[in-house]
Amino acid sequence: MKIDIHNHVRQDNDAILRAGDELGIDLFCCAFGTAGHADITRGNPDIETVRAANDEVLAATRQFPDRIAGWCFLNPGYQRESLDEMDRCIRDGGLIGVKLYNQYFYNEPVLFPIVQRCIEWQVPIIGHAGKQCHPDGIKTQPRISNGLHFADLARRYPEAILIEGHICGGGDWEWSLKAIRDVPNVWLDTSGSVVDEGCIDRCVRQLGHERLVFGTDMSYEEGVGKILAANLTDEQREDVFWRTARSLLDRRRI
Repeated sequence: MKIDIHNHVRQDNDAILRAGDELGIDLFCCAFGTAGHADITRGNPDIETVRAANDEVLAATRQFPDRIAGWCFLNPGYQRESLDEMDRCIRDGGLIGVKLYNQYFYNEPVLFPIVQRCIEWQVPIIGHAGKQCHPDGIKTQPRISNGLHFADLARRYPEAILIEGHICGGGDWEWSLKAIRDVPNVWLDTSGSVVDEGCIDRCVRQLGHERLVFGTDMSYEEGVGKILAANLTDEQREDVFWRTARSLLDRRRI
């Protein structure tokens, strides 16, 4: 069994399921896809864009309830509307938790009401992340969060379930491991198109395999292959592929 904790819906969601059938991925946890993608990834999306993106995810989970679960994307700058969107999408719509992108650093107070609601419901937050080093990357995403932002938020809210997104998504991933090493309520998803030799083994040495959750972020073969190639026991590999993710999702209280 495999649970892909980090994916995205698209216009043809059958393509996701075909990839799952070929690679043995049973459940895809998906955030926004085509709706508002450019505004979300490169800008500061308004609440109408946020709702449209979540509507696309809700539709996918209703179409494929046994194969696609959904993340509720939020722009924390819309504080009251974000809490309303959590009610609509998570409490009433069955989405699994919150997806954040690069609009705010994750330790900024604007996020705290969202985090508090997630703690109350015991649903996870997955966040786009990376330690940018190149000037172009810093210019493009000046407010992308890195491991230190996750660690600061995790220490402030030790009951929060935080997932740092795509360790293999670019940037200085080894730096990121050091930043979150001592905060046990930050998990790390293994997704991303970067396939550095030994990355997963280094993650295990630094954090322990119990804090890794499998993801692809649409790099399907690479996502599965890096876990199969890692120096893990069969039991550890099963934990990374699905057991740890399942245990986090099963904490839900609503």
